[in-house]
Amino acid sequence: MLASVDTRSVSPVFVGRADELVALDDALARADAGEPQALLIGGEAGVGKTRLVEEFASAASARGAAVALGGCVEIGADGLPFAPFSTALRALRRALPAELTAAAAGQEGELARLLPELGEPGTGRHDEEGMARLFELTARLLERVAADRTVVLALEDLHWADASTRHLLSYLLRTLRTGRLVVLATYRADDIHRRHPLRPLLAELDRLRTVRRLELARLTREEVGRQIAGILAQEPDPAQVDAIFRRSDGNAFFVEELAVAGTQGCCAGLTDSLRDLLLVRVEALPEAGQRMARIVAEGGSTVEYRLLAAVAGLAEDDLIAALRAAVNANLLLATPDGDGYRFRHSLVREAVSDDLLPGERSRLNRRYAEALEADPTLVPADERVMRLAGYWCHAHDPAKALPAALDASVAARSRRAYSEQLHFLERAMELWESAPDEVRARLRPADYTEAYPAPQPDAPLRYLDLMAEAAVAGRYCGERERALKITKRALRLLADEDEPLRSAWFWMQRSRLVRALGRGSGREELAEAQELVRGLPPGEVHAEVLTHAANWSMVHAPGPGAFEAAERAVEYARMVGARDTELDARQILGILMVASGDTEAGLAELAEVKDRALAEDIPMVAVNAYVNLPSELEAVGRSREAMAVLERGVAFARRHGLPDSQAWIWGNLAESLLSVGRWDDAARAFVDPGRMGLAVGAKGVHAILRAELAVARGDFTEAHEQLAVARDCFGSHHHTAQHHIPLARHSIALAIAEGRPEEAADLLERALDAGFPPGAQRYVWPLLITAIPAATTGDLLARIRAASRRLPTGAAVWQAHALWLRAELLRAEGHPALEEWTETVTAFEHLERPYDLARTRHRLAEALLTGGTDDDGDRENDRDREDDRDRENDRDRAAELLRLAHAVATHLGARPLADAVDLLARRARPAVALALPQCSADPVEALGLTSREHDVLRLVAAGRTNRQIAERLFISPKTASVHVSNILAKLGVSGRGEAAAVAHRVGLSPTEEQAGTEGRALT
Repeated sequence: MLASVDTRSVSPVFVGRADELVALDDALARADAGEPQALLIGGEAGVGKTRLVEEFASAASARGAAVALGGCVEIGADGLPFAPFSTALRALRRALPAELTAAAAGQEGELARLLPELGEPGTGRHDEEGMARLFELTARLLERVAADRTVVLALEDLHWADASTRHLLSYLLRTLRTGRLVVLATYRADDIHRRHPLRPLLAELDRLRTVRRLELARLTREEVGRQIAGILAQEPDPAQVDAIFRRSDGNAFFVEELAVAGTQGCCAGLTDSLRDLLLVRVEALPEAGQRMARIVAEGGSTVEYRLLAAVAGLAEDDLIAALRAAVNANLLLATPDGDGYRFRHSLVREAVSDDLLPGERSRLNRRYAEALEADPTLVPADERVMRLAGYWCHAHDPAKALPAALDASVAARSRRAYSEQLHFLERAMELWESAPDEVRARLRPADYTEAYPAPQPDAPLRYLDLMAEAAVAGRYCGERERALKITKRALRLLADEDEPLRSAWFWMQRSRLVRALGRGSGREELAEAQELVRGLPPGEVHAEVLTHAANWSMVHAPGPGAFEAAERAVEYARMVGARDTELDARQILGILMVASGDTEAGLAELAEVKDRALAEDIPMVAVNAYVNLPSELEAVGRSREAMAVLERGVAFARRHGLPDSQAWIWGNLAESLLSVGRWDDAARAFVDPGRMGLAVGAKGVHAILRAELAVARGDFTEAHEQLAVARDCFGSHHHTAQHHIPLARHSIALAIAEGRPEEAADLLERALDAGFPPGAQRYVWPLLITAIPAATTGDLLARIRAASRRLPTGAAVWQAHALWLRAELLRAEGHPALEEWTETVTAFEHLERPYDLARTRHRLAEALLTGGTDDDGDRENDRDREDDRDRENDRDRAAELLRLAHAVATHLGARPLADAVDLLARRARPAVALALPQCSADPVEALGLTSREHDVLRLVAAGRTNRQIAERLFISPKTASVHVSNILAKLGVSGRGEAAAVAHRVGLSPTEEQAGTEGRALT
C-alpha cells in the first residue's frame, strides 16, 4: 500500500472567481432582504463549480444562513427521481427541524414523496395535476421555511438530473416570489449537446428575468500559479507553471492532477491524453485499490460502505486497506455522513468506468443487484427499487430486469415522478419479448398498473397493460407526443383483437391527447370509442367514455345528445361504483341543466356534487366543482354568490396545492369582479402565468379577461397583447363557445374603438358564419350588443336580429341583454327608441352590473337629448308624455343620467365611456352645456353602501320623498322604499333624519342649491 503523500491535491487557497463571489454575495444580501434569488452556475467539467459553491456555502453559513446541499445522482443512465431535492430537504430538516415540520404541517402525506422522513406518502389518485400539486406544495414549503431565516438551496450536477427534478426546478424558479431563499444549481456546460434534455430548460430559464446565469471561465496563468502554490505549499518554478498551464489550459481540476503528478515523478511520461492523466493515480494504486476503484465507479455517484463490502467480497481488513489506499491517493472521499464513498471528482469516476471491459461492467452490476436483493437495507429505502432496476438493466439479464423495471415504475408513480415512470415502462416494453415466458406469466396487472380500469382479476400482465400505463404516464408528465405514439401503436395491435372495451379506452386516450396537442377537437376519436361500447353491458370504461363524450358535447355542441350521454354516464357509473366518474358526469349534467333553462335544479346539482366531493375527500372533483358552480352562477347574473364560492375555492385549491385549478378559479373570480364593478380587484385577481405555471387553457382565459378590462379602460396596446396571447392559447382548432365567442367580441370591440370598421365587420361576419351552439347565450348576448356598431349594412343587422331570436332569456341578466340589444338595433336603424332604452335601464337597475348600467344610461341620455321620439309618431308620443315631462325635463333627466354614468366611468377608470359621456354632454343642442359636478371623496366605502344606495342617501339628505327619489333615479317608488330601508339598517339609524345627519357628517349631502335643483345641470 502506498504511503500518504505530503502534498495536497486541493489548494487551501481559493483562487480567482472574484466576480462570481460578488454576484453570489449580492444574491445572499437580496435574499436576506426577503427577495428570493435564483442562479445557474455553468462551466466545463473540472473548472471549479463545486469549489465555488463550497466557498459560498461556507460564507453564507458564517452569516447565519441555513445551507442545504443536494446533488443529482447518476446510476448508469438513470437519475434518481428528485434526488437532489430529497437530499437538500433532508439537510434542511437537520438544520431547521422545527421550522420544516411546521411548514409541512397538513401536507406531510404529499411532501413525503420527496422527503420520506415526513411519513407515509398519500394515497390520492393520480391525475394531470398531481405533479403540479407536489411542486406547488414544495414551493410553498420552501417559502415558509425561509420566511424568517435565509436558506441557501444548492443543487449540483444538473446535467445528470432526471426529468422530474428538471420540471420541479423549473417550477420553483418560475413561481418563487417570497421568502429569504437562494437557489443555486450547477451543470457541466460542455456536456450540454444539442439533444441534451437540460438544454431546453436552460433556454427557458434564460428568458426569466429573475434567474441569473454565471459561466465559469478557465483560470488565467496567474491564477494557475497561485493554485499550484497552494497545492505545493511553496512558490512553484515558473517553468512548471507554464507547462501545467499549457497542458491544463486553465482547468482547475487538471491543474491539480498535473501538479500532484509532477510531485510523484509521473509528469514527464504522461501523454497528452486527458483520460490517461485521470487514470494515472488509479494505476499507481495496488491491485486491491484499483479493484476497489472499479467497483465504486460502477456503483453510482455514491456507494454505501456495507454495499461495497457485499460486492467486493473481501475480508473487512482487506476491504479497509483497499479503501484507505484510494482515499490516501485522493481518489475517493468519505461521504459527509460517513456511511459511504464517492470519487473526489466525477471525471475520474467516469474515466475509471469507461476503462471497464464490457463483461466486467455487466458482472459488477450483477453483483450489485444480487447483493441488494439479498439485503435491501444496504441502501436507503427510497433509493432501493430504482437502483436495483438500474443494476439489473446494466447486468443485461432480462429475466431480472423486467420485474425490476416494473417495480421502479410503480415507485416513480408513487412519488409523482411520472417522467421516470414512463422511462421505466418504456424500458419494460423493450425487455418484454426477451424476458422468459415463465417470468411474464408470474406478473399481474394489479401489482404494476392502475390506468386501465377493467383488467381480468387473475389474468397475467399483458404488453397492452404496459402501453396503457405508459400512455397515461406520458399524459401526466407532459410527454404527449410519446403518449400519442403509444396509443396509436396499441390501437394497431388491437385492430385484429376482439376487445372493444380496451380499444374504446385507447381511443378515449387518443382523443384527449389529440385535443391537448392541438391536432383536432378529438371528436372523431371519441366517436370511435362510443361506437365500440355501444350495446355493451354497463362498465367502468363504458361510463368513462360516456362522460367524456358528454363533456365534449357540452363544450363544443351542447344539446339533447349531450344531456342524454351525461344521464347515461351517471347511471352506468352508479351501477359499477365508479364514484369519481359519477360525480364528474353529474357536474356535466348540472351545467347542461343551467344552459337549458332549468337553472335552480342545475345549480343545486352542482352544489350537491361539491358537497359530496368534499365529504368523501375527492379533491379533484371538489376543485372542479369550485370552478364550475360559480361559473354557472355568473352565467345567470348571480355574481355575488359566485364570488363567495370562488373565495372558498381559492383557499381549497391553495391548501391542496392545485396551481392550475387555482388559476381557473382566479379567472372566474376576476370575471365576477369585473361584473360587479370591482375592476381594480379584478386586475389583482389576474394570475401571473409565471407564478402559477398556468396550463394553456387557463392562461388563455386570463388573457381574454385582461383584454376585456384593457378595452374598457382604453389601454388598446395591452388589449392587442392579451388578445394575441389568447389566440396563441386557443388556436384555430379550439372552437369552443366559452373561448372563441369572447375572443371575437373583444377583437370586434377593439377594432371599433380604434376606428377600423371594415375589420370589425369582417370579424362579425365570421362570428355569425360560425354560428352559436345551444347554451352559449351568456357569451352571445354581449357579443351581439358589442358588434352593433360593426353592422354597417342592413344585412348584418338582420343577421344579428335573427341570431338573437334563437337565444333564451330565462335569466334576468339575459332578459336585460335582450332589451339592450333591441334598443341598440333600433338606434342603429335611426330610431331614438326612448321607451326601449328606458326599459333597458330599468332592467339593469335590478342587476349589480354598474358598467353595463352606465353604458345604457349613456344611451338613454342620448335618446333624450336627440328628441326621444320617432318622427312619424311625435304627436301621439307627445300626448303620451305630456303629463310625464316636457322637453326641459328630458334634458334634466339626461343630465342626471350622464352624471351618474360619468361617475361610474370615472370610478372604474373606463376612459372611453367617460369620454363618450363628456362628448355627448358638450354636443347636446340647442345650447346645452352639461356640467358634471366634481364629487368629493366617495363615501360609499366608509358607509358600506352600494353605488345605488349612495345615490338614494344623497337624495334622502336633500329631503326627497320616496316618490321623488324614484322620479329622479327612474326607478319605482317601491324600489326606492326598499333602498331607504336597507340604508337605515346599514347605518344603524332609526329614521330619515338621522340618515341625513350621517350623510352631512361624511360630506355626502348636496349644497342648498343642489337640494333645490338636484340633477338640473342645463342652463
